[in-house]
Amino acid sequence: MIKTNLKKLTAVLGLLSCTIISVETLAATELTKNLKQGALIVGKTTPNSKVKLNNKLLTVSPSGDFVFGFGRDENKTHTLTIIEPNGNVETKTLMPQKREYNIQRINGIKKSIMKPNPKAVSRSKKDNAQIKEARKTFNPFTHFANGFIPPIDGVITGVYGSQRVFNGVKKRPHFGLDYAGKVGDPVKSPAAGKVLLFVSDMFYSGGTMIIDHGHGVTSTFLHLSKSHVQQGDSVEQGQLVAEVGASGRATGPHLDWRINWFDVRLDPAYVLNLKPL
Repeated sequence: MIKTNLKKLTAVLGLLSCTIISVETLAATELTKNLKQGALIVGKTTPNSKVKLNNKLLTVSPSGDFVFGFGRDENKTHTLTIIEPNGNVETKTLMPQKREYNIQRINGIKKSIMKPNPKAVSRSKKDNAQIKEARKTFNPFTHFANGFIPPIDGVITGVYGSQRVFNGVKKRPHFGLDYAGKVGDPVKSPAAGKVLLFVSDMFYSGGTMIIDHGHGVTSTFLHLSKSHVQQGDSVEQGQLVAEVGASGRATGPHLDWRINWFDVRLDPAYVLNLKPL
């Protein structure tokens, strides 16, 4: 009788130990902490999980990496759902923190200046269509999850989200990070990736390059004077890819660096603070 009870007790303890091990080895979903308007959010979960943002399926890498972003004025509550391989469901409610942006109001602008040039509008539509198409690209690599470095060693002269209001009319916000520089200064890739686009003479942005960092995360560089890479090239973090210029409708030589998650415009300053999970 005693031996039988000991065997039963041993079996129960074995089952309990297995259960404890399985719970301990189950990794909880992690997110980068900066849940603000304009932020790129990087996540890591159990491999082979399904992740949905507001019921839209996000791509999860074989190692459990995923990503999404909040636009400049995003003010809605979002639901992130993680369905693990064993069927467990984890739900996170996310509300982007509101930010204050630099708004400059200027009155007395001549109407002739306010009226766009029809030729410029036509040309810019063509340029924007190329950029929009490039940003639809999906590649499975996860270079975005390894962190970013500044593309240039320069003083920041313009920030994301700032906006001018001419004669009471709101102009498009600035969606980039501007760095002062001289024509010919080296521009480095802030993260590894693949060159999706280079056009040397877009109407407003001049020399324009887009590099894909994976899962819809892209860097865009504006007003370039020269490219050192071609469309389709793979690049490493820190690699020379271009040179600063004053092309397009720039008021002087500088680099305008932008970050997108597909068509969502994000703050480049925030990605510089991302740490690998």
